[in-house]
Amino acid sequence: MGPTTCPAGTGKDASFYLLSWYYAWGGATDTNAGWAWRIGSSHAHGGYQNPMAAYALANYAPLKPKSATGQADWAKSLDRQVEFYRWLQSNEGAIAGGATNSWAGRYATPPAGTPTFYGMYYDEKPVYHDPPSNQWFGFQTWSMERVAEYYQQTGNAAAKTVLDKWVKWALSKTTINPDGTYRIPSTLQWSGAPNTWNPSSPGSNSGLHVTVADYTDDVGVAGSYAKTLTYYADRSGDADAARVAKALLDGLWQHHQDALGVAVPETRTDYNRFDDRVYIPSGWTGTMPNGDAINSSSTFESIRSFYEDDPAWSKIEAYLAGGAAPSFTYHRFWAQADIALAMGAYAELLE
Repeated sequence: MGPTTCPAGTGKDASFYLLSWYYAWGGATDTNAGWAWRIGSSHAHGGYQNPMAAYALANYAPLKPKSATGQADWAKSLDRQVEFYRWLQSNEGAIAGGATNSWAGRYATPPAGTPTFYGMYYDEKPVYHDPPSNQWFGFQTWSMERVAEYYQQTGNAAAKTVLDKWVKWALSKTTINPDGTYRIPSTLQWSGAPNTWNPSSPGSNSGLHVTVADYTDDVGVAGSYAKTLTYYADRSGDADAARVAKALLDGLWQHHQDALGVAVPETRTDYNRFDDRVYIPSGWTGTMPNGDAINSSSTFESIRSFYEDDPAWSKIEAYLAGGAAPSFTYHRFWAQADIALAMGAYAELLE
């Protein structure tokens, strides 16, 4: 793989066996047209891998694909994904961004010495740069939860190696206060790079580092984190992981319940982006479906004027005019689901 140094693959040699940033497919609605398409991405992010799904598709009879090579493909993907985590694991234990076969999204030439994973280049922040796709701790917990589920089901030694280091790092950055409230990592900052991957002799990644820039009491991430610790503790017997999983769940339930679910107030400075200019080439104009004009003066908000109909719009408007950043209490579905599933997993496995 690589932009110019390797010939194109043939058949399965063209596959990288990781879950890429996106997939899309479609086809003609005219039954006489007879065409269809499917595409994938050149970028793979550590946060999007799912070894538990790969394990199920490769080993659980009702889920094994009926295609000729589907089961074997998922079995290979399972091993490749676990290798990917090991390759991306920082010296401290967190999982770094990912890898790409299309540098800068246009098959550019990467900097000399960029480490590789089966020919793919290390990408500190795949795809998203504003903000960087590698900085949110939630990507850590979402992804490591799937590793922990796989480990809990199988006891896989390679998965345990990754988890042992990750859990030790995560616990060292977690605070459970005497009153039961908690603080967990929020924003991560990265430096350095991993070693080029050698499956027979993985490097130490002594040059790849992470620091925690700030902390949070985010309820969704706390639920996902508790789930990860629960699955890990069930198989490993790690008492600290079990203790912190319970403390996080108790903290969520005792301190952050309200009439709608579990949530905390959030001060959102990112609403200042509503005034950001949208790039429209000079001379191009148009109209949004709701009638908003599209032109070279358009902003994020000006082509989404329906936001002004929201009862809380005045808080955003005041902030954009120079006032204080607004605070909202969001009940995101994914967060409520993560919390409920975490409580169910803890009750099933550790109580």
